[in-house]
Amino acid sequence: MTFANVGSLGTKPGQRDAVVSILLRPMEGLKEAGCLLYEVGVNDDAPDTVFVSELWESPEAHRASLQLDSVRAAIAEAMPLLSGEMGGSQFTVVGSPLR
Repeated sequence: MTFANVGSLGTKPGQRDAVVSILLRPMEGLKEAGCLLYEVGVNDDAPDTVFVSELWESPEAHRASLQLDSVRAAIAEAMPLLSGEMGGSQFTVVGSPLR
């Protein structure tokens, strides 16, 4: 079954676009690690928040991706720009009317 990780990252004031830029850079090995979808979004009503929707082959694939050099570098670069406010949900995808 497909694993979903959907979350929000609070940013320090005025740092949202910088975090978005970091997250939108190609991350070597992400697809090969089992990432099926990685979407980054914003909402003008939440100017200091970045939203991320991820689909993975499995929870294990998601966990393993956190050890990739490219992912670790992106996390290290983004961390000083984050406020520490994070939210989200993880779940097993049971289907879609589009597939």
